[in-house]
Amino acid sequence: MNPEVREENVIGLEAGDNTNQFLTFMLAGEEYGVDILRVQEIKGWESSTEIPNTPDYIQGVMNLRGTIVPIVDLRRRFDLEKVEYSNTTVVIVLKTKSGDSEKTIGFVVDAVSDVYNVTEEQLKPSPDFGNAVSTDFVRGLATIDEKMLILLDIDHLIDADIDVSQSLMTH
Repeated sequence: MNPEVREENVIGLEAGDNTNQFLTFMLAGEEYGVDILRVQEIKGWESSTEIPNTPDYIQGVMNLRGTIVPIVDLRRRFDLEKVEYSNTTVVIVLKTKSGDSEKTIGFVVDAVSDVYNVTEEQLKPSPDFGNAVSTDFVRGLATIDEKMLILLDIDHLIDADIDVSQSLMTH
């Protein structure tokens, strides 16, 4: 059985186009995306083991087939309202890079949404808020089907958290 390609999501794909695929997910009614090549797996929410003395957005750790994986609650990381996890809450397990090292980190999100093809022409830079707001972790914005996608640079998002994840991985 062939997977169905949703034509409305395949935008501007002609030979030679420079496109990237993004897995999108929901957080507080907004749609965010991460490079699909970084996605290792998507898991339904299961409880995690809390680790003392970590920032409040570090949910804890999970054992993923023998590997201890730090779990980041993106709602808390983005200072969004905390909500009870539901049957649509998932953990997106991503490979992140910092320098020469690669880490596996899980991110708790409200729900997985879709996969979109985004051309370089559709990708717009994030707005400059000056020094008041850091948007280093926003790769760019793309408008698809009249909705705005916030595309994340997962490596920059995690750079601030690397010390925490390294301490979790070594203990």
